[in-house]
Amino acid sequence: MDMLHLHLESFRKRPALFHLTEERWRAAAKRHAAAAKRLRVTIGWDGDIIGEALKTADVMINNSPPKDDLRSRAPRLKWIQTTGAGIDGLLPLDWLPSDIALTNNRGAHGPKAEESCAMAISLLNARLPQMIAAQRNHAWQPVYTTPVAGKTAVVIGFGDLGQGAGRAAKKLGARVIAVTRSGKAGRPADEAHPVDRIDRVLPMADFVIVTSPLTPETRNLLDRRRLDLLKPEACLVNIGRSPVVDYEALREKLARGTLAGAVLDVFQPEPLPPDSPFWDTPNLIALPHVSCDDPRYVDWLLDFWFENLARFRAGKRLKNLIDRRRGY
Repeated sequence: MDMLHLHLESFRKRPALFHLTEERWRAAAKRHAAAAKRLRVTIGWDGDIIGEALKTADVMINNSPPKDDLRSRAPRLKWIQTTGAGIDGLLPLDWLPSDIALTNNRGAHGPKAEESCAMAISLLNARLPQMIAAQRNHAWQPVYTTPVAGKTAVVIGFGDLGQGAGRAAKKLGARVIAVTRSGKAGRPADEAHPVDRIDRVLPMADFVIVTSPLTPETRNLLDRRRLDLLKPEACLVNIGRSPVVDYEALREKLARGTLAGAVLDVFQPEPLPPDSPFWDTPNLIALPHVSCDDPRYVDWLLDFWFENLARFRAGKRLKNLIDRRRGY
């Protein structure tokens, strides 16, 4: 396999840290000079040259690849790398020809997710949202809480993000229970349960941390009935995907005081509209989807892609290959 055509596609509506710019490509190519010499690279924005690029592209890095007639439009295409970890926007994968590999950027988010979850657990445990609201009202209202140590964190999904959340909770002294599709999880989980046992696990939680991908099976997993299984002192963190949780039911529980607090980093739609009730929901901190992303994100992505390129050229199984049946 000799010269390959690589097409990079970016979208200006996405935050700049996800942009595959000429400057970032040159820096990556310098770090991987030998492999880069065997690539012909085109860089597109918002689909401006995608039609022409597809005619000869062998591989593509694109978070929103074109779905219509992909094989006829891209006769040589063998591999698509997404810039993100979640691929729910591409599901179902019935548009993807069977001989085109699809990989994601799983693994780039763990360290930042760990820090963000440590922050979220700590501020929720201290009832900081409640005290910030009191400060805005010029009200001196002390709130006294016990430490995180000895409490229980239930982490839903235990991939890159979930393990980061688990490490954060563990370092703060919490017991970590993982809820996974298989019912299995490695460290730092103290125990793991399959999803069909989630109703038994939720009443134990002091903190619920949602990190699972969005699939047909996880959509509305934490519905109104399951949210009602949480004790009133519990708190919820979502750094995964918003449709996994019934947000309207969650908002009502926060407003009634039947849930102690929440940190939400993901919404639908994004950005959160100015008239959304979530801006003013009591005991809620709404973050603009920043918990898991590092400004060096594209550098990590391109280094990972070059590592995978060596496997691609050698005919080896690619890392982060998407399971078409599971959708992640």
